[in-house]
Amino acid sequence: MIRPRAALAAAASALMLTACAGQPPAGESAQPGGLTPVKVSVIPILDVAPVYLGDQQGFFAAEGLKLELVTAQGGAAIVPAVVSGQVDFGFSNFTSLIVAASKGLPLKVVAPGAGSTGVQGADFGGVVVKADSPIKTAKDLAGKRVAVNTLNNINDTTVRASIRAAGGDAKNVGFTELAFPDMLAALDKGNVDAVQVVEPFLATARKNGDRVIASNYVDTAPGLAIAGYFTSQQTAAAKADLVRRFSSAMRKSLQYATDNPDAVRKVLGTYTKIDPALTGSLTLPRFPAEVDSASLETLSELALQDGLIDKAPDLAGLRP
Repeated sequence: MIRPRAALAAAASALMLTACAGQPPAGESAQPGGLTPVKVSVIPILDVAPVYLGDQQGFFAAEGLKLELVTAQGGAAIVPAVVSGQVDFGFSNFTSLIVAASKGLPLKVVAPGAGSTGVQGADFGGVVVKADSPIKTAKDLAGKRVAVNTLNNINDTTVRASIRAAGGDAKNVGFTELAFPDMLAALDKGNVDAVQVVEPFLATARKNGDRVIASNYVDTAPGLAIAGYFTSQQTAAAKADLVRRFSSAMRKSLQYATDNPDAVRKVLGTYTKIDPALTGSLTLPRFPAEVDSASLETLSELALQDGLIDKAPDLAGLRP
């Protein structure tokens, strides 16, 4: 997931360089065969399976697009890459985009990406503790050490929401930033009291006998919208037809993923290092047809309440 403050500083610098150099956005002209190249920056995680499936199924080619998927390690470069025109589209969680919008970065969401299942105890993300931990519910996290993959982002804000929903003190929690692959080892060693993980680490935790004590996305809002695909407002205005075609192909891809969960599990092996033995036990996210406006409002309110932003931004650009 994107680290908001570092990404925003880089984005502002990249935008200035682009404006001075007159660099055209990616995907400018069609290649031989009539397909227009389009660059999309993604993180190699479960959430982006639909875009890989859509490429395999020919949905993008049917819209006259030749997809080039550019992976970002951790996602810190996605916002500036999109704003500067190095890539046409990017994938990000909505809290990162809300923070970016609050800083005046010109972004436009063009398609939904992933959402919570809305089912308590059966979501693709959750808060995990060791089997013998005295922590029973999110309320018990007050005064404890909780690991999240990125500080001041969607996971610590939704964990705080989960604590509040359980009647606990969300201000009295010590969050530690750890990469997802390092969290379960830290939990096992007692370096942290709880971890917020997503699949496939959630399935691994359950296999190890760890306990899920809260589904933080579910506690935050019904069917919480987690992430989406976005572009710059410059690209949206200058290349409206490209955006329309990408959005159309992306929505077909999301529907295909919804209708074919086994295909989602299978495609994971082509772009992630997920253990094939775990794919059958993974809880898949929801791949929604639309971005839920209420979710954006909730995430914006949490970002403001938890000090990620100073003023709630206009969310119009985050609604396709």
